[in-house]
Amino acid sequence: MYTGGHTDNPDYESVCSGTTGHAEAVVVTFDPMVVPANVILDLFFTGHDPTTLNRQGYDVGTQYRSAMFPADEQQRTLFEQAINKAQPLFEDPIVTTIEEPQKLWEAEDFHQDFYGNQPFNGYCQVIINPKLAKVRKDYAVWLTH
Repeated sequence: MYTGGHTDNPDYESVCSGTTGHAEAVVVTFDPMVVPANVILDLFFTGHDPTTLNRQGYDVGTQYRSAMFPADEQQRTLFEQAINKAQPLFEDPIVTTIEEPQKLWEAEDFHQDFYGNQPFNGYCQVIINPKLAKVRKDYAVWLTH
């Protein structure tokens, strides 16, 4: 998904140019009776570096910003609390922004289940696998559900 920008129908190339204002995003749908929201938010801070402004690993630009887009004020408050809870885990300040929700644009097919479809891709091996190892270690109890 792409969101947070000022152009209609963004595509990967235009988003990567940094001129659309959009960020690469995911929509998380879950059952809070199975996995509580606080666990989902903890995973958010485990799965990426929220302390690097407009950067994730080797990817640089506003399209790689750490951002959250709450659907309502209740979510906004939950997101603010999650940032405050996570901050002591990081040496540097968390720069995750909480932005107004905007229209979501579907990313191209080659972005859907990228890791599942390309587990041996260099990016998956170098960037994603270490993050998955940490998630599997720290959240093993939730992975069995």
